[in-house]
Amino acid sequence: MSDETSVVPTRLLREHPMLPVVVLCFGGLTASLTQTLLIPIQTELPQLLHTSGANAAWVITITLLAGGVAMPTAGRLADLYGKQRVIAASTVLLLVASVICALSGSLAPMLVGRAMQGLAMGFIPVGISLMREITPPHLTGTAIAAMSATLGVGGAIGLPLSAFVAQSWSWHALFWVSAALAGAVLAATWFLVPHVQDAAPGRFDVGGAIGLAIGLVTFLVGVTKASTWGWTDARTLGAMAVGLVVLLVWGLYQVRTTEPLVDLRTTARLPVLMTNVAAIAIGFGMMAQAIVGPQLLQIPQVTGYGLGQSILEAGLWMAPSGLMMLLFAPVSARLMQRLGAKRTLMIGATVLGGGYLVGFFLMSAPWQVMLACIVASAGVGIGYAAMPTLILDAVPVNEAASAVGVNALMRSVGTTLAAAVMATVLTTSTTTVGGFPFPSENAFEWCFALGAAAAFLGVAIAAFVPGRSADALTPEAAPLAAASVPGPARR
Repeated sequence: MSDETSVVPTRLLREHPMLPVVVLCFGGLTASLTQTLLIPIQTELPQLLHTSGANAAWVITITLLAGGVAMPTAGRLADLYGKQRVIAASTVLLLVASVICALSGSLAPMLVGRAMQGLAMGFIPVGISLMREITPPHLTGTAIAAMSATLGVGGAIGLPLSAFVAQSWSWHALFWVSAALAGAVLAATWFLVPHVQDAAPGRFDVGGAIGLAIGLVTFLVGVTKASTWGWTDARTLGAMAVGLVVLLVWGLYQVRTTEPLVDLRTTARLPVLMTNVAAIAIGFGMMAQAIVGPQLLQIPQVTGYGLGQSILEAGLWMAPSGLMMLLFAPVSARLMQRLGAKRTLMIGATVLGGGYLVGFFLMSAPWQVMLACIVASAGVGIGYAAMPTLILDAVPVNEAASAVGVNALMRSVGTTLAAAVMATVLTTSTTTVGGFPFPSENAFEWCFALGAAAAFLGVAIAAFVPGRSADALTPEAAPLAAASVPGPARR
């Protein structure tokens, strides 16, 4: 596809302006569902891959780590070489990775494939930043909101889907389904998403990408292994400390280089900084319910508080919460039009916290857990949609994809922290039934309380996000921003 033309017929795009949005949202769902694809069968992975439990855990962890690195990196590549190209490349990566995993029967190739699936997560932040360039003004808010919600929706849908596929066919079928979806997304992206001339001259910061990868991976390894090693273990503290030191050195390098991977001066602007900090808290809140809900549903009823659901039944009880995120994306768009993105973010975080309070008091029946997760997910749908708008309003257009990528990274940091903290709480307070330890009822109450605290902390942080000011864009970026006002696709 050339810079001057698009394979999308102009008439088709004019008559169906939401068509590219649907394609990108479907791609975002496909990319994000890989994050939870193996969770229903994670206890069987050591046997399936002929390895130890500790080694098998990396099949889940490596996808999260690679996704964290990919999002800001893909954003910068999109700013330099064009968003549609990077989206297509991410889809190819997902397709190849899924085939590798589908053909794998041992640990090493599975880790390679799962890492590549994580790298494909760059699809989502780049897709979010592309929305304002290919949609008419009256649809831009809804489109960004829907695309942003796919970060949570795909993961929620992945739970029942993977449970059904794994129980009905071989576990390899999970990845063949993923490959088929990726192939459909690739074709639709190539033929139905317009290519716009959004590439900016510049140089990709290879050193910055390597430094970010080393720092992030080292820090997040410490976080993800904390529940296994212990939060005070030398390995945990050492990994986290080394990661933070590397990130500090990386930050100093980014400030001094002329074409950084991430422009930290832009990231340090108060609207961007506070939105990213809020993203960590809200990301924590989102992931907590995804972890706690399924476990509580599957605890045996003989414990007195467990709900005794099968893997598939638990996934089906959780599925409506994922759909709720998507349904509330247009609600978020209307709230932003009336109240602004900042207040919408605060409303979303408040609803998220309210969902956890529902779970704290109502957890004695599957429908009650479902209700709590639905309320929490509605808050996620509202809040996740508001964050990219706050970011895009505060950065120049030629840094849009990179800035949204950093915001997505902050959400990923929050979800990773939630996974580690929830695992620690659930394994620290246990009750033994029939010789098997299960998380205690008190542990689940603590998890709901921590999720609520994180969400309400997000409300407090969001309150400090300033409104858009006249100096939100640099004078040099103002003409670019004016040119990037959402409208019909520009070729």
